[in-house]
Amino acid sequence: MTVDAVLIAGPTASGKSGLALALAGKIDGTLINTDSMQVYREARILTARPGDAELSRAPHDLFGHVSVHEVYSAARFQSDARAALAEARSQSHVPIFVGGTGLYFSALTEGLAQIPAVPEWVRNEVRERRARLGAGAFFAEFEARDPETAATLHPGDAQRVLRAAEVLKASGRPILEWQRKAGDAPLAGMKLARFVLSPARSELHWRINARFEAMIAAGALEEAAGLRGLDPALPAAKILGLRELWSVLDGVMDLATAKTAAKTATRRYAKRQLTWFRHRMADWTWIEGEDADEIFAQVFSHM
Repeated sequence: MTVDAVLIAGPTASGKSGLALALAGKIDGTLINTDSMQVYREARILTARPGDAELSRAPHDLFGHVSVHEVYSAARFQSDARAALAEARSQSHVPIFVGGTGLYFSALTEGLAQIPAVPEWVRNEVRERRARLGAGAFFAEFEARDPETAATLHPGDAQRVLRAAEVLKASGRPILEWQRKAGDAPLAGMKLARFVLSPARSELHWRINARFEAMIAAGALEEAAGLRGLDPALPAAKILGLRELWSVLDGVMDLATAKTAAKTATRRYAKRQLTWFRHRMADWTWIEGEDADEIFAQVFSHM
C-alpha cells in the first residue's frame, strides 16, 4: 500500500459505501464518514447509513454519533475527523474517507477557517430574534450590518443566515473574514488517493428512485414520525425525504406524491453535489461506469 489515506466522494446513491467496503477488505481499511447527514443517530434509514451487515465487515467511524437535535458543523467534523484519523492509524488501518459532502472533503484537504465558538446565549438570542421578526425582516436587518456576507446567502436559507448572524454578534466580525483564514488541514502533507464516483445520469436517477423505495419498505415513514417536532433551523431538518414524509403524516400529501417529490428533490441534490465536485475536485480521479467490479478495479489500479 503506497498511500496514507483514501478519499471517495460522489453524489448520493452513487455506490460510494459499497466501493469503500470492498476496498477496506483488501487494504485493511477503516471507513470514516464524510457525509453531513450520516452523522445523525436517529435517522439511519433516511440517510442510508450502513446497517449491521456492513458494520460487521470493516471498522466504521463517525457514523450515527450525533443527535439530530445538535448543530453539527464542518468545523466539528474536522475535529472529529482528526481523532478518527489518529485512531485508524494507531491500529495500522488505512483511513478511507467516504461521503458526499464536498465541504467536509475541503476541511480534510484544504483546512477551515478557525471561527470562534458561538456562546449558547448568543445562539438563542439570535434565533429568538429571527422567530420574532420573521425571516425576511431578520435577513434585511442582517444585510444592513453585513452586506458582503448577505450577498452570498439566500434569505430563506435559515441555517446559513443564522450561522452568519451568530458569528457576527459573537465575534464582531463578518463570517467571511474568518473564512478567509483557513487553518491546517488534517490530511496536509499526506499521500492521498482521491476519487469521485460519477455514474451516468440515467443510472444515478434509477439508483436514487430504487433506494427511496427501499427506504420506505425498511420503515422510513416510521423513522420520520420519530423525528416530528425537530427544529426546522437545525441541519438535520434538511435530511432528504424528511419533509415529504412529514407531509404524509400530517395528511397534507399522499404517500405516492410524497415519494415522487422526495425522489425529485434527491435528484436535484445529486446534481448540486456533482456541480461542487466539478468545480472543487477537478484534479481528483473521476471514476465513471456502473459495474461495481469494474469500478473497484479502476480504483485499485490507481493505488
